[in-house]
Amino acid sequence: MSDAFDLLYSETEEELRSAVRALLADRCAPADVIVRAETDRPHDPELWHTLAAEIGTAGLLVPEKLGGQGAGHREAAVVLEELGRAVAPVPYLTSAVLATEILLGCDTHEVAGLLRELAAGRQVCAPALPLTQAPGAPLPAPVRDTGGGVLTGTVTSVADAAAADVLLVLADSGLYAVPAAEVSLVPLVPLDLTRPLATVTLDGAAGTRLADPATARAAVAGALLSGAGLLASEQLGLAQWCLAETVRHVRGRHQFNRPIGSFQALKHRLAQLWLDVASARAAARAAADALASGTPDAPLTVAVAQAYCSGVAVRAAEECVQLHGGIGMTWEHPAHLYLKRAKADALALGTPGHHHALVADFAELPSP
Repeated sequence: MSDAFDLLYSETEEELRSAVRALLADRCAPADVIVRAETDRPHDPELWHTLAAEIGTAGLLVPEKLGGQGAGHREAAVVLEELGRAVAPVPYLTSAVLATEILLGCDTHEVAGLLRELAAGRQVCAPALPLTQAPGAPLPAPVRDTGGGVLTGTVTSVADAAAADVLLVLADSGLYAVPAAEVSLVPLVPLDLTRPLATVTLDGAAGTRLADPATARAAVAGALLSGAGLLASEQLGLAQWCLAETVRHVRGRHQFNRPIGSFQALKHRLAQLWLDVASARAAARAAADALASGTPDAPLTVAVAQAYCSGVAVRAAEECVQLHGGIGMTWEHPAHLYLKRAKADALALGTPGHHHALVADFAELPSP
């Protein structure tokens, strides 16, 4: 392990947080998210355009020479923290993190134009991989190239495919950029309605080859590691909202002529949850800092963050639902959005059990 992590937010990161939070407060109210989640198009394209293009968050990981902001994982983590706090229905994790990291890992002339489009917010790109694909796990069988970049195959549980203009497809002959119009999408019924899933079918789809098989698989592996590490920040933001909203509720809800937050049992539960969230913040910030600095122990730090933050997000959402009483069980209250996102995130990019196994492996801990 490295000697120390920089867990504090810089002034630039706090300014970025303020800009993103102000936008989400104005354009992503919980009631609006619930209404949009009930439609067949849960993504908010106008919100995405403002977030990606006008604020410039889509290009945080993209170098300036390719039209990006030339920032890094710490800044992207701040954005995901705020998006988790608002359960915002935008394809940031898939397009601005996973797809962008895959393209940066290819480092070929062919990817430069696509990276410029992503950084400018003019296009959305989604990896044609199951959302549950975990770093360190074997990659699924690639799509078959029948010749000349004509691809045939099926990939299930692809996140944000419906919002994508381009899909990154891992084939047996390398990585391909396939226009969304070339594929067939069958929507699935996800637990988290704000992050839709689909089965992607390629039946003679024409794609542009971006990298050879070895480079493609290495790029995908690196992107999955970064995605898992930054997902911890989304889980942190989600847990922070649940804690703050629950504290607000128990301070204003009265029983026996006193706030229910004054009851000793609830004080203990919320104090423990505060400690859990504080620890999750440290774990998530450590993962973002390790990814930004490229330290050799980044895989271990990411695994620790995912193993811990997944559980904290779920516990925070469960406490939010339960301590809101009957109102927490209604569709109109947003607590269910956070519980569903927390549960879905606990499966995305590897389960806590998978990451616990990685921690044991990286740290050379003996099996029980």
